[in-house]
Amino acid sequence: MTDEQPKTDDAAPATGSAPAADEAGTAAGATATRVQRWTRHAPWIAALIAVTVITTDQLSKVWAEDSLTRGERTPLVGDALGIQLTYNPGAAFSIGSGATWIFTILTAVGVVAAAWYAWRVRSRVWAVCLGLVLGGATTHLLDRLLREPSFGQGHVVDFIAYFDWFIGNVADIAIFFGAVMFFLLTVIGRAMYPEPTAKETAAAETSTA
Repeated sequence: MTDEQPKTDDAAPATGSAPAADEAGTAAGATATRVQRWTRHAPWIAALIAVTVITTDQLSKVWAEDSLTRGERTPLVGDALGIQLTYNPGAAFSIGSGATWIFTILTAVGVVAAAWYAWRVRSRVWAVCLGLVLGGATTHLLDRLLREPSFGQGHVVDFIAYFDWFIGNVADIAIFFGAVMFFLLTVIGRAMYPEPTAKETAAAETSTA
């Protein structure tokens, strides 16, 4: 007489692992959806940030011209950071001081390009990036067009001194962080125009109906 061994269900553990894998995939998909959230309000986010940068930059320049003496440096953090009023006819580090009109044209082209992308963007994080660049470039263009010595040849007001390297302004800070964001978003592959979900598409169609 042969003893029968009780049968064991070797596949049982797999039953529990399948839902876990499904949950992991669902969580990953949800994370990706959150990261690439589509929004039709993105252009207005970019516009709001750009206006904020322009307003802050121009008001800070008014303060600098009213409160600071040209060429006189006031340290804030030792030699690392200070305030010193100067007027820059060229680009960063006073490059191209004798070709102001060229920088005026290049800045105008940059403003148009940034505005075009900002109008089409549908990603919040890209909207922030483009808003910073658009605001910084626009306020620089205003300086070139409206400040002395003449239209299109205006000198940019700079007053934030970094060591003995560079004197900039609020617009430069906005452009710098916008450029850093642009680089990082491009490297990680973040889409400027993510595909909307069915729910987002329906909501957009309803709002425009």
